[in-house]
Order: sequence, then C-alpha cells, then structure tokens
Amino acid sequence: MNKQDWTYKKLGEVCDFQGGSQPPKEEWIDEYKEGYIRMLQIRDFTQSRTFTKEYIKITNRIKTCNKDDILIGRYGASVGKILTGKEGAYNVAIMKTIPDESVISKDFAKLFFLSPSFQHYLQTVCNSRAAQAGFSKSDIFDFPIPVPPIGEQERIVAELDLLSGIIEKKKEQLKAYDQLAQSIFYTMFGDDPIDNPKGWEIKKLEALCDRIVDCPHSTPKKVDYVTQYPCIRTSELKGGTVQWETMQYLDECEYNKRITRLKPIVGDIVFGREGSIGDAVILPKGYHFSLGQRTMLLRANGRLISNVFLHRTILSEWVKRQIDAVNVSSTVAHVNIKDFKLFDIPVPPLSLQQEFAEKVEAIERQKALVQQSIEEIQTMFDYTMDKYFG
Repeated sequence: MNKQDWTYKKLGEVCDFQGGSQPPKEEWIDEYKEGYIRMLQIRDFTQSRTFTKEYIKITNRIKTCNKDDILIGRYGASVGKILTGKEGAYNVAIMKTIPDESVISKDFAKLFFLSPSFQHYLQTVCNSRAAQAGFSKSDIFDFPIPVPPIGEQERIVAELDLLSGIIEKKKEQLKAYDQLAQSIFYTMFGDDPIDNPKGWEIKKLEALCDRIVDCPHSTPKKVDYVTQYPCIRTSELKGGTVQWETMQYLDECEYNKRITRLKPIVGDIVFGREGSIGDAVILPKGYHFSLGQRTMLLRANGRLISNVFLHRTILSEWVKRQIDAVNVSSTVAHVNIKDFKLFDIPVPPLSLQQEFAEKVEAIERQKALVQQSIEEIQTMFDYTMDKYFG
C-alpha cells in the first residue's frame, strides 16, 4: 500500500453536517409513508412514528434524509452509531453527513465514521461533558480524514466489503443452525401446545425447576472495560444465544450485590420478561454472570427435565402462546414471575429429552466452529480498518 499520493483534510472540508428536527407532538401524522427516525431507531434499525410526504413539503421544521445518506447518533448509547438505507425525517439526536463526492465517496466516508480512531474521538468528546450533551458539528469539523484518490477509495471499500460480506454470510449460517435445532424440536415433540398431538404429560414450570428468580430491580453500575463479570440483559438474549457485542460488565463488588438472590451457574436459563420478551439463553461456562433488568433466571431440575429441552420449549410456540395470553390487555408486553411459574410445559420421557439435547449439542459444536471463523475474519477486518484509518 502506497500512501504517498494520499492527502489529509479536515472532516469539515470534505463533508457537510446537518442536525435533525423535533416538531411539536401535536403535529404527528400517523400515515406510514415516511419514516421518522429517532435515536432509538439508529440503535435498533427500525422506524417508528411517521409523517406524510405532503406534510414534510409544507413545513421547514422537519429535516429529511434519503436512503444513501449517512446518519450518525449524537447522544447517549447511540453516540457514533451509523445508519444508512433509511428514507424519511430524522430528529435532533441524529446528524446527517453529506460528503463532497468529488473528493470522497459516501462508502469510503461511512467506513471512516466506523473506524476506531473516529469512534474513540466521539466517545472522548461526549465523556468529557454532562450526560446527554452529545457532540456538535464544530466538535468534528477539524478532525483529520485520509483522502486517497477516488480509485484507491473504491479498492479499499471493495476489500472491506468483501470481509464484512463473509462475516454476514457466516452469521446467517448461525441463524440456520438455530432454525435447524428448533425444527428438530418440533419434529420430535410437536408444535401445537393446544392439541398436544404427542400426548405428553403437562406440568407447571415451577414444578420442573429447582429455582426461578427475578432480577434485581435496579440498574447495575457498569464499568467501561471487560471483566469476568458480564451482566446479561434482554439485549443479550436475541436469537437464543448470548449476544456478546452489546454485553456490559461489572466489577466484583457490583457483581456480588446482584447475586444475593441466587448466583447464576453454567446451564442456568436466562429469560427476557420484558423488551426482548420470550427470548432465552443457556449460560455458558467460563464467566460469572449476573442479571440485568427485566430478566429472570431458571434452574431446571435435571431429574425431571433437560435444561436444553426446557430452553427450546421456552423459545417455541408452547410458551409463546402463553406469553400472548397473559398480555391480551397489556399496553407493554411483559411476563411477571407469578404468571411465568404457572406456564404449562410438556414433559416427554427424559430419555427422549436427552436424545434431543445430544442433537442440539452437536449443532452447538458446529456453531462454535463458525463463531471462531467469524472472530478470525473480524480480526482481519479490524486490522484492515486500522491499516487504512488508524
């Protein structure tokens, strides 16, 4: 790589930045034609309240974006988060970036905004201020950005896109393995909790567990570095496996405060009772977990039920329908521990449960190999990002 023909400019010299808008609430128009993107959506990649195109045309208080615009989160947990591919209006918690494409391509600019050097700078700026102060256009105007020739920019984008594409394909493999495990579950045990075509014995959940405990009803005091004490929240339960990308960590003192009801151990099941409602994971070995808010912990009675079978049952229609039933009149979907303990659970012969567990464990071994491959390619991606943007 030859950087001799690269130049370095101030970010404000090659990009324009536009803040969003926050119209009064009485001007909400609920016709789902244009997305109104808030700070929450930049984290979750979804859209919420909306305006009609006609309304946007007649007011100058709404700032709009196209699908190829780059949006950056300005406040709180969304600082530095990047969102593209959305068309609509965006609020004050988001900044739109407009690169001068005669100098820098949008794809290259997006990669730069994702680079560790720029992300670290944003966090440093925001951490030096009061809560929710965020960052402004002036904070990033003078930040240096490398500007290779356009052809070199295209080559760099293609190289990094190739690596990220491989990572995404392997993540799809992981999803396919999870679908396979659930498919095996339905084949072996049935998928109709009302008719119960297999005729399994039904027991209450509390009768099948040694312990079912709720989380502490307080916000854990996290630290900003990785420790051996991960605090698992509903955001880490997606997909039936632990999501490490969003994990928060505690120090030993805070960890000890949060395990006074019960110390989680390997094989326990963590269930999301609000937010990621219905998601659940089995705790892996090698960590000292504690519970974040809106979660519950189950410890299966191994003499009656396999924790692997119980985990898949929680993710299945058997439990989903019962979750829906207790939320008929609720405005915010949730499950309280009293109702949860009384959920009906099918209990096939333990030998059949163990046969299923062996099949799932074989799938998990394959998933571990794919996950290892993802981590190796991610390391290569991170190295390449640092080579060009570090």
